[in-house]
Amino acid sequence: MRIAILQRDPIMRQSIEKILMSAGHTCLAYDDGLAMSKSLARSTVDLLVLDWQGMRLSGAEVLRSVRAVGSDRLPVVFVSRDSTEESMVRALAGGADDYVVLPLRPAEFRERVAALLRRSYPDRFGTTNFDVGPYRFDTHRQIVTLRGQPVQLSGTQYRLAALFFSNIGRVMSRDHIFAMVWGREFREFTRTIDSHVSRLRCLLEIEPQNEFRLQPVYKSGYRLLHLRQSETAVETVPLPLAVAVEQKQAA
Repeated sequence: MRIAILQRDPIMRQSIEKILMSAGHTCLAYDDGLAMSKSLARSTVDLLVLDWQGMRLSGAEVLRSVRAVGSDRLPVVFVSRDSTEESMVRALAGGADDYVVLPLRPAEFRERVAALLRRSYPDRFGTTNFDVGPYRFDTHRQIVTLRGQPVQLSGTQYRLAALFFSNIGRVMSRDHIFAMVWGREFREFTRTIDSHVSRLRCLLEIEPQNEFRLQPVYKSGYRLLHLRQSETAVETVPLPLAVAVEQKQAA
């Protein structure tokens, strides 16, 4: 999973990053809440780890901005030296999912994050198979079938398909896709992702007749839509966090 960390203390920031990377996660670390919010406007992550305080924009303000733009699903955990009940209650009432007081106990923190991710993304955990419309994913053998017929996919193509189909309706930024599928950060413009998405769309026949549409999102990435689920819903793209912050500061 891809996790963004906001922590003023550089030693603690490195410690949190080390704990999470040891569990197999990819981390983006910041010491500045405004810098984090601007990055999140261009990118997507699976979880936020926030400091209660912060430079220019506190963790509490980042949380309010995240929830204000409709990112209710994005799990958020605070890691802070502030152990007062008032701060914990404010964080949880503001939409945080957990609050951990420093000093960290690495094994406990790692399991708290794992439990939160399991609750937030149940399709990615605890099962070797999952069905989505006419598609069946065998996560152990990395096989996809369409209406019972196996589709020949490479390892990279399977990882890309699994990422989209376990995040239906969610905008996935290009750098998020690159980190999760290729295992490294997206550093420069490349047609690699677009070419792979185009090929995957053909191989899996991602078309309205099969209930799905793989939609490019301007200046961001891609979003897989389940057409039957979206027939009665209005499709919206959440306002980028940095834009929401700028509007708030201008008010």
